[in-house]
Amino acid sequence: MAQEVTLSGAIRANLLSLSNTTSLIETTQNRLSTGLRVASPVDDATAFFQAQSLSDRAVDLDGRKTEIDQAISSVSTALEAIEAVDSVLRQLKGLAIQAKSATGSQLSSIVSQFNELRTQITNLANDAEFQGLNLVNSTASTLAVEFSTSTSSNLSISGVDIRIDQGTTVTGLTVTSAANFSVAANVDAAIGQIDADITTLRGNASTLGSNVALLQTRLDFTESYVNVLQEGAGKLTLADLNEEGANLVALQTRQQLGIQALAFAGQSEQSVLGLFR
Repeated sequence: MAQEVTLSGAIRANLLSLSNTTSLIETTQNRLSTGLRVASPVDDATAFFQAQSLSDRAVDLDGRKTEIDQAISSVSTALEAIEAVDSVLRQLKGLAIQAKSATGSQLSSIVSQFNELRTQITNLANDAEFQGLNLVNSTASTLAVEFSTSTSSNLSISGVDIRIDQGTTVTGLTVTSAANFSVAANVDAAIGQIDADITTLRGNASTLGSNVALLQTRLDFTESYVNVLQEGAGKLTLADLNEEGANLVALQTRQQLGIQALAFAGQSEQSVLGLFR
C-alpha cells in the first residue's frame, strides 16, 4: 500500500508560488520569442479581434494600393504617348513651314516626309498600351479605379483618341495628308490643322494629368493609412521586448528565491521532526 505524502501549509504555499512563477516565465518567454503580447483570443479577446479587424482592413487597402499604382502607370503611358505625338506634330509643322520656300524635288521630299510622319502618329497611339488598356486610341476606353473596399470611392478615367483619320472612323486628330504643297493656301491649311491638333493634345494631357495627380494623392494617402492601421494593430498585440526582458529577469530571480524558500521550509520541518526522535 502506497504511503500518502503529507505536505505542510508552508510547503504547499511555496509550491503554488513556484508553479505560478513558472507559468509567468513561460508566458514571458513566449512573448519574447513571438514578439506578441496578444497572440490569440485567449490572451485578450477584445484586443485580438480589434487588431485582426485593423489588419484585415490594412490588407484590403494594400490591394487597392497596388491597383492605384498600376492605374498611375496606365495614365502615365497615355501621357507619354501624347507627348510623343505632340513632338511629331511639331515636326510636321516644321516641314509645312519649310514647304513654303521649297521647290521641285525639295518640295516632293518634304511632302513624302510629311505623309510618313503623319502615318506614324496613329501607329504610335495604337502602341501605347499598358496591361491590355490603351487610353489614347479610343474614346470608348475607360479605366476604373476603386480606392476603398468599404465605400463607393472610385475614379473613372475616360480614354481619348489621338489617332489620325486614315479612311476609317476615327474621331481623333484632324491633320490631313499633304497633297499639293506648292499652293500656299494648302500649306497654311495644314499648319492650321496642326495647331488645332496641338491644342487638342494639350487639353487631353491636362485632363489625364489631373487624374494622375489625384491618383498619386490617393496612393500616398492609402500608403499612410495602411501604415496607421498596421501600427494600430501592433499597439494592441505587440509586446514591449524591453519590458518583457526585464520581467523575465525578475521572474527568474523570483523563481530562484522560491526554490530556496521551499528548501528552507523543508529543512525547518526536518529540524522540528528531529526533536521527537
